[in-house]
Amino acid sequence: MDKRSLIGFALIMVIVTVWMLYNSVNEKPETKLQKDTTSTSATLTKQAEDSNGKKISEDKKAEESDSVLEEQKFGILDRFSTGKDEYITIENNLVKVLLSSQGACIKQITLKNYKSWNGYPTRLIWNRGELYLSFLTKDNKRIDSRDLYFTLDNNGKTYYRLSGNQTLTLTARLEISNDTSIVETFKFYGNQYIFDMNVALNNMDNIIPTRGYNFVWSDGLRYQEKSSVDESSEAKAIASLGGSIEDLDADKNEPKETSLTGNVDYIACKIKYFGVAIKPNPENSFDGTVDLLGSMYHAKNSGIVERYTISYRCPYRNTVQEHGFRIFTGPLEFDNVKRYGLADMMNLGWRWLIRPIGEYFMLPIFLFIHKFIHNFGIAIIVFSILMKILLHPLSVKQLRSAQRMKLLTPEISKIREKYPDDNQAQQKETMKLYSDYGINPMGGCLPLLLQMPILYALWAVLKVTIDLRQAPFFWWITDLSLPDTIYTLPFSFLGIKNISGLALLMGVTMFIQQKMTVTDPRQKGLVYMMPIMFTLMFSNFPSGLNLYYFMFNLMSIVQQYYINNLSRKRLTLERLRKMPKKEGWLQKKMREAQEIAESRGKSLPSKYSSSLAKKDGNPKGIRKKNQPKKKR
Repeated sequence: MDKRSLIGFALIMVIVTVWMLYNSVNEKPETKLQKDTTSTSATLTKQAEDSNGKKISEDKKAEESDSVLEEQKFGILDRFSTGKDEYITIENNLVKVLLSSQGACIKQITLKNYKSWNGYPTRLIWNRGELYLSFLTKDNKRIDSRDLYFTLDNNGKTYYRLSGNQTLTLTARLEISNDTSIVETFKFYGNQYIFDMNVALNNMDNIIPTRGYNFVWSDGLRYQEKSSVDESSEAKAIASLGGSIEDLDADKNEPKETSLTGNVDYIACKIKYFGVAIKPNPENSFDGTVDLLGSMYHAKNSGIVERYTISYRCPYRNTVQEHGFRIFTGPLEFDNVKRYGLADMMNLGWRWLIRPIGEYFMLPIFLFIHKFIHNFGIAIIVFSILMKILLHPLSVKQLRSAQRMKLLTPEISKIREKYPDDNQAQQKETMKLYSDYGINPMGGCLPLLLQMPILYALWAVLKVTIDLRQAPFFWWITDLSLPDTIYTLPFSFLGIKNISGLALLMGVTMFIQQKMTVTDPRQKGLVYMMPIMFTLMFSNFPSGLNLYYFMFNLMSIVQQYYINNLSRKRLTLERLRKMPKKEGWLQKKMREAQEIAESRGKSLPSKYSSSLAKKDGNPKGIRKKNQPKKKR
């Protein structure tokens, strides 16, 4: 390799290595997200079993003291801090919701048509319950409505089944006095992922200050995939204000928080394939402030878990104050989220270039193909063939450019042999050779650059499309949304331990492509290193994505073989010389620069000074002592 090729190769190695290090998970000591209540209880019991009995007495006194403090904690709402917890189950064909009288909050949401990675039902809520009120009373008591017991108007009924256009309305009340109350009204729908919730504060002037309360969903969503690292890569909190999207991604160093003010479309939090969104009801009815908070925690086996809290700040300015919300909890399936005005929750790439390609072109075509081919693996293969056909005009220009460069390789080798120690002369003669044969050395770059947004949009679509989740293909590929691991390394190399079968096949096809296109012997090392590095990188990618790139590479090899060996328009040096010459932009600029330099009696410093110096009998181009400078 020459010096520049060596530097280029080193830079590629550095970039790829940094990329893998960034995406790998540092193996850190396991930190539990929550304390084990069983072990904590056992520890307290053991401490209580003191031989002299003093410890038990002290514990009883402490419990009595804690009980007094607990009563004082809620102020005027103390009497609602104890009660009987009642549960109501509301079910349709899509979702099952568990409503609790403690806090009048949603204790559990189960998606009936989806399973977690281990086969258990997909339950989205972590523990205490969500969609609750949080506020500070005028006597400085911090209230979390999940600590208070509401009265439900269910008349003792604990189960409701809805379907079609059926609806159900339930009310939860906290009757503080005859005319002072908090009333939460729920409206559920048959066969939809949404329900409505209305919060009314009646004559709470003496309890709640004008700053009001927060309507909160905390702790984000329960993870559903096997790899918490992969799940965390897509987890985030989102706020849409006036059509402008703002998101918050948790940081491993410290909690991140942001507050946004404006006309709120919705706030949301998501994981890879599922999300929750809270919209004002009616739409555009909330002009105020929302808060987003995110935290990252380390889990076992070098995992990562991100938790998000989203909330509306709801002011209390009138004697009777009401706020309405529409809540979506479900899969991030494109037709669903688009139906509810939440399409931006899906991460389809850069908003102004990549996303439109994925949203309006890639995804509709892919889902249309799946209507006729129900095996997603075969649908991906058909989709890759179709994409190859659509990209043919671009890719054929790139391949023909590579073919021309390959034809000139022997001639370029002769130039290097003729001027073995003069790189500038080599470059000048090589540029002349390109001009004689009408070749633009950058001709293959533009078609490749034009393809990049399309290929990246496809990567974004296949990475987050829930349709591939738990979709089998054949043989060892049982889930197109997960890596198809065929071998596990005995050690971790740059954070990678598993080798994907499809990534390996993709690496092989990439190697064949490199062998067919790389003509410069100084770049021979790239032919071997790039497929290895990409195989390692792609081993952590979903198998559906690797299946696409494998098929795309395979068809590119067939296309290139046909152009090089079977096409009737197969090029030769003679045909290339006789073809009409079209001067490219780069060639034109180089020629103009050379003409300007020569008209001033100078040579181009980077390419021609050495060769012109040789003509003057000064091979090194050094002005001799006492030799006058040439006049301009």
